[in-house]
Amino acid sequence: MGFPENVLTPGEQVALDLHPHPMTVSVPAVLGVVLVGVAEAVAYVTPDDATGNRIQWIAVLVIVLAAIPLVLFPFLAWRTTHYVVTTHRVMVRKGILSKSGKDITLSKITDVSFHQSFLDRLIRSGTLNIESAGDSPNEQFRNIPRSNLVQQLINQLVDEDANRRSMVIQERLAVRAEGHDGGGPAHSQAAPAAEMPANFAPEALRAQA
Repeated sequence: MGFPENVLTPGEQVALDLHPHPMTVSVPAVLGVVLVGVAEAVAYVTPDDATGNRIQWIAVLVIVLAAIPLVLFPFLAWRTTHYVVTTHRVMVRKGILSKSGKDITLSKITDVSFHQSFLDRLIRSGTLNIESAGDSPNEQFRNIPRSNLVQQLINQLVDEDANRRSMVIQERLAVRAEGHDGGGPAHSQAAPAAEMPANFAPEALRAQA
């Protein structure tokens, strides 16, 4: 289930689109294997007659009903959770039937940090903390693949966004100054489009998503 890029603004580019670390669905995956094993065991021990067939069908029904909340829903929740970093903002999208989302513009981000436990370091995962200016609450995102690299990417994009905004302000001031000097109205050059860091290779991150 890919991220819907129709929510992007003109000139905005996706630098990274991640799901939570695959280890978050390891327990549902194990439960799925166990349920399949139980189904095979029931089929093996029950007699091959009408009574045995009835028992087998009842067992299959119970296993399917158990697999929906224990296996299917956690997997769908994992696949429909997106952590998206763009050249303008950090976005979070969650939900299977109902949807929820959170956007943090790069201009409001004041600090980005990560934390990795010993287990996180083994599986190359971690917790990402994003602090924002103003009344916006700080955000904590768990189970982020290669959280240290994601932190570096966001910090780099925040710096580039600040530089881009500074250039736009300088151009507007220059145009205003030219107008006051009697040079008549001048047309400012378009602000440079947001670009992803040239030295960033997201393949290593996407391999974990």
